[in-house]
Amino acid sequence: MLAVSGNILDTIGALYNSLTKTEKKIASMILSSPDLLSRCSLSEIAQQFDVGEATFIRFCRTLGFKGFTDFKLQLSIELATKKKQSNLLLESNITKSDDAKHIAEKLQNSINKVINETINLLDFNQLKKVVSVIRKAKRIFLFGVGSSGITAEDTKNKLMRIGLQVDAISNNHFMYMQASLMNSHDVVIGISHSGYSKETTHALQIAKKNKATTIALTHNLRSPITEVADYVLINGHKQGQLQGDSIGTKIAQLFVLDLIYALIIQIEEENAIEMKQKTVDVILEQQIK
Repeated sequence: MLAVSGNILDTIGALYNSLTKTEKKIASMILSSPDLLSRCSLSEIAQQFDVGEATFIRFCRTLGFKGFTDFKLQLSIELATKKKQSNLLLESNITKSDDAKHIAEKLQNSINKVINETINLLDFNQLKKVVSVIRKAKRIFLFGVGSSGITAEDTKNKLMRIGLQVDAISNNHFMYMQASLMNSHDVVIGISHSGYSKETTHALQIAKKNKATTIALTHNLRSPITEVADYVLINGHKQGQLQGDSIGTKIAQLFVLDLIYALIIQIEEENAIEMKQKTVDVILEQQIK
């Protein structure tokens, strides 16, 4: 994935865990003081970051830029745009003096940032292909452990209601067994925000070996789960004090999966409505009895 104007900082954040020690040092400095780059020359930046000029240029190329000048120009455009947007936003850090309404507004701001970051990081060509393979699949499986397993279960509920043959599994032994029984007509979505879930990654690896189409939903580019996926969807995550809170991760994941759901309905509107009505009717029949 290459960074373009508008998502450079988000891309650096998503790549961070896969960078070398020196690259992480550069990335941390950029993320903490992005304005510094617009004010300094390459030699000044190299001195400030305590790295060689050639090292910094290689970092720029890792992000998909020709060199420092190209990177600096695009980052300046991004920063100018974000400064305009930030004037409309509240700080997300919660303090003891905040009342309930103020905290609610800060959480709303945090959620908005997560969604904006997700939109910036998503490869919409990949998304289009993912929707296509899901529509053609005979069976769809969602794998995830911990909170990602809860996300998988929620998505199963949505997709089942529009007539898709879908299941969600969060137990690693069941994931491995099911993956071993898959074939080329199956699609499996592995959900792991960190991208380092050994259980989910191993399950996708087994599924891929059995010719199933594998999809990874993660925040971290170049993480292990991306190496066993035919398609990769990158979700965002709020940086700052609230990071580590499950709300940011869960909203980012659900946003991408809801987007897939919406795109399927857009293409198959009549069938989706019919299937959804059937599922509603059968539940209502039981409630009346």
